[in-house]
Amino acid sequence: MKKIRTERIGAEIQKELSKIIRDDLNDPRLSDTAAVSVIEVRVTNDLSFADCYISVLGDTSKKEDVLDALNQAKGYIKMLIGDRMRLRSMPEFRFKLDESIEYGVYMDKLIKETIEKDERTHQEDEN
Repeated sequence: MKKIRTERIGAEIQKELSKIIRDDLNDPRLSDTAAVSVIEVRVTNDLSFADCYISVLGDTSKKEDVLDALNQAKGYIKMLIGDRMRLRSMPEFRFKLDESIEYGVYMDKLIKETIEKDERTHQEDEN
């Protein structure tokens, strides 16, 4: 029963965090040039921590800037989410980079290159 509750809380925090990043934070590091997405929020069973997995499209300096901005705004984010969700205790936020999307794009590129190379080799063998 507790797992379902923490998953629901994590999903709700994810929605609210996305809204806050989009609408409420006025940090230039979170500007339109950096595409920031909240991929997942995992809340511990005792609601003491929320691991927020953030995806940032851009180079490494943009990723670090976005994480710095979010870490600086932790208190403000916690206050806003606390007002919106009305939980007894709000978890501490830990922001982590999620590079699974970029890794997926990289793997897709490798697969396409391998298929093209294999097709070229197959055509050369037929000729």
